Amino acid sequence: MNSWVSCEKRRGKIISGASLNYRLCFPGGKEEKNNGQSTPDHRLGFPWLISQQIPQFEDVKFEAASLLSELYCQENSVDTAKPLLRKAIQISQQTPYWHCRLLFQLAQLHTLEKDLVSACDLLGVGAEYARVVGSEYTRALFLLSKGMLLLMERKLQEVHPLLTLCGQIVENWQGNPIQKESLRVFFLVLQVTHYLDAGQVKSVKPCLKQLQQCIQTISTLHDDEILPSNPADLFHWLPKEHMCVLVYLVTVMHSMQAGYLEKAQKYTDKALMQLEKLKMLDCSPILSSFQVILLEHIIMCRLVTGHKATALQEISQVCQLCQQSPRLFSNHAAQLHTLLGLYCISVNCMDNAEAQFTTALRLTTHQELWAFIVTNLASVYIREGNRHQEVSW
Repeated sequence: MNSWVSCEKRRGKIISGASLNYRLCFPGGKEEKNNGQSTPDHRLGFPWLISQQIPQFEDVKFEAASLLSELYCQENSVDTAKPLLRKAIQISQQTPYWHCRLLFQLAQLHTLEKDLVSACDLLGVGAEYARVVGSEYTRALFLLSKGMLLLMERKLQEVHPLLTLCGQIVENWQGNPIQKESLRVFFLVLQVTHYLDAGQVKSVKPCLKQLQQCIQTISTLHDDEILPSNPADLFHWLPKEHMCVLVYLVTVMHSMQAGYLEKAQKYTDKALMQLEKLKMLDCSPILSSFQVILLEHIIMCRLVTGHKATALQEISQVCQLCQQSPRLFSNHAAQLHTLLGLYCISVNCMDNAEAQFTTALRLTTHQELWAFIVTNLASVYIREGNRHQEVSW
């Protein structure tokens, strides 16, 4: 669940979002060309350089830095984007909103590069900075984001004290009701994930119940147009519609681990219907990620219950979604080949199953997925009568 805190300034108010998507329009003028395309330096480098020389131009300066680094990343110039963000972070310490936003952005960039250690360090810096400027709300966002990365790294011993601290901050913070409930949802989602990773399925139920209550509460609240007095509080984790889908998703994850397959199918259907409605109006990449993860779970459920044709159709849906996003395909290629291998087993095509599992093993570094694939590959060898085949990668 790689969701990041973000916000967008538009027409004088803050709009929440699930990813950093910003556009800057220049009225009039001509773009310089470079082999038919303008470069990031031509588009935003000039505003970034000029704004550094003009006092009281912080918004222009840091907006340009943020956008320019994103454009570098889109053009696969990550090594150019990182020092730019570090420079902007260094000179933005007197501007709490931008300092926090740029820290989140650089941490996200490190996460996408799978440098979770550097990302965690930045989030820790952000949490301490937020504490110093008196923003317990944003401090909680930094700490919860760090907790998410620690879960990804399987550092469960570090996660527990961090979540305990986050729980205290969330309960003690008094502020905008929607922001408070969104913090609580973030915290409870991590708590559920932590319990599931530790195999404590029975401990999940109270958290799930609280999550469902939070979503019901958020749905009755109206967005407050009054901006927080502390600039460092101008962030929001996810839109409430996205949080609703996320709660469905973690409910499906729990149901699968607990063996409640009918319940898993029920909540998957609800979540997918909600996603289809949202995607008509919202092109946020996180919605496609949610959809792929939901489909991966329900495909396993279909195979267990013997609905092979439906499983194959849903595998095709996952393929189509991954084809639309190289990053999505990179993150889910191993899972996709694993699902194809499981389908091949269900229709007794052992040679094809072996090929799919072997490919999946080459594509993953995730310890638990690797163990799952190896176990199923071993079962294929046993069915083929090849009991002495070794698996070594």
